[in-house]
Amino acid sequence: MLIDTHCHLDAPEFAADRDAVVVRARDAGVTTVVVPAITLATFPDTLDTRRRYGCQVALGLHPVYEAEHRDEHIDLLRAALLQERPQAVGEIGLDFFVPGLDKARQLALFAAQLRLARDFELPVLLHVRKSQDEVLRELRRFGIKRGIAHAFNGSPQQAAAYIAQGIKLGFGGNMTFERALNIRRLAVSLPMQAIVLETDAPDISPHWAYQQRNEPAYLRGIAEVLATLRGLSLDEVAAQTSANALAVFGGGGSGDGGNE
Repeated sequence: MLIDTHCHLDAPEFAADRDAVVVRARDAGVTTVVVPAITLATFPDTLDTRRRYGCQVALGLHPVYEAEHRDEHIDLLRAALLQERPQAVGEIGLDFFVPGLDKARQLALFAAQLRLARDFELPVLLHVRKSQDEVLRELRRFGIKRGIAHAFNGSPQQAAAYIAQGIKLGFGGNMTFERALNIRRLAVSLPMQAIVLETDAPDISPHWAYQQRNEPAYLRGIAEVLATLRGLSLDEVAAQTSANALAVFGGGGSGDGGNE
């Protein structure tokens, strides 16, 4: 059993062959795919992957698309969390890498969504670029102790801080490149109990699909790379990373979303 903890199966890149992509993923042993939304407008497509394919879903407002988010979208997100009962709030976070984004607005949007995650007792799927310490600070401020730092590429010290906070670390296609030395060192040195696997499809393709569309079936190859790096069997990696993912998503959705 393999769990893809971060896959944009609802993206337009899969419009032409989404059914076939799902079949290939299942044939590769990927039993669960978690699909995070990125804007309010994408919520219907995200939820459709649950209806059509049995995916787990997360609903949230991605920081890179801040120009599309409105203040009232937070209230609409709250309503969607209450009605749809997703497995997580996401994809949310901070991106201080992409030029032209408003840091103050990102922080306000992130804080509002962390408050919702706390109210609904849901884990978070975190987008973190050049903002590890700021994300950690906000997680501590709101008492968020369940979630995944997607596509982790921080320092060992930052990894330890996430783990201490109860956050798992997502590893995917970047780990398959031999020159990704920092990511590979982390993949080997971190406790296996802290690691989950992801594709971020259609993005962050592994080395064998470089500059091609990524897809969830490639999670098996990513797991094989992690097994080789750590000297484990594929079955051991699949079992542990799946257990880690289930620890994140298994207990969510019990809150009533009440106000503070």
